[in-house]
Amino acid sequence: MTRIVLLKGGLSAERPVSLNSGKACASALREKGYDVTEFDVSRDLAQLVAVLSPKPDAVFNALHGRWGEDGCVQGLLELMQIPYTHSGVLASALAMDKQMAKTVVATAGVTSPEGIVIKAKDLGDTDPLPRPYVVKPVREGSSVGVRIVREGDNQPPIAVHGWEPETDLLVEPFIAGRELTVGVMGDKPLAVTEIRPLGAGFYDYDAKYSEDAKVAAVHVVPAEVPEAIYAQAMDAALAAHDALGCRGVSRSDFRYDDTRGDTGHLYYLETNTQPGMTSTSLVPEQARYLGISFPDLCAWMVENAACDS
Repeated sequence: MTRIVLLKGGLSAERPVSLNSGKACASALREKGYDVTEFDVSRDLAQLVAVLSPKPDAVFNALHGRWGEDGCVQGLLELMQIPYTHSGVLASALAMDKQMAKTVVATAGVTSPEGIVIKAKDLGDTDPLPRPYVVKPVREGSSVGVRIVREGDNQPPIAVHGWEPETDLLVEPFIAGRELTVGVMGDKPLAVTEIRPLGAGFYDYDAKYSEDAKVAAVHVVPAEVPEAIYAQAMDAALAAHDALGCRGVSRSDFRYDDTRGDTGHLYYLETNTQPGMTSTSLVPEQARYLGISFPDLCAWMVENAACDS
């Protein structure tokens, strides 16, 4: 029986999501016959090394956010020469930095909103861009800390989150229109999903993970967009996956501005190298749309686990 160590939890703001992902993936892998040991990652490096000794056949990395999705854990697994799911050190680090990811993906001809990076201490009560604009931490996922600053908004841009003064924030023009996302599995894009938040106004943390119908979002797969835009989103997601050097499963997010009466324009936002694997997650939905069950998806990820070196 193939022995798998599944890493979950961790230290980031996305810890609750990771615990849910880990629970779901562990159950799916056991259903497929794998011997799974679940481990909640902490700062105790010796404890982590101990659970990885003797070496498992592979590590399923169900961590999300900093220290688990940004190349840190991946570096340890490379040193120990243990195959692991998802992207390697460099791709993970690049994708976690939203501005760096946009710069790299632009080399593949994929268009993004033109933003600026500033320190939280420099945002203060002034507007760095004309309203409306979006403020988000450069190195967080799951829409943690994302805020849309609109005309008539009386709160200071930084008021509601209280980031540390030296936190890097990405400020971008707000792109009107619709939220699209595309999963990539290996070398193939899966499908385009349109995300329609209910009540929240945009696809924030609550809309992604709440089971409350008042704040949840509707996922429409396949997205009801023009055929040309659908194809463009599929191509752009694969281009981003390849430009960043991702492997395994990734998911890229886009804004589709169809508010000007023409076909519209597609804008790349970011790539998630370890997208959520919960009951409400997008990649499992897209895989299911293509006839790939959740256990089969998890098994594919394990069988394609690798080291970069």
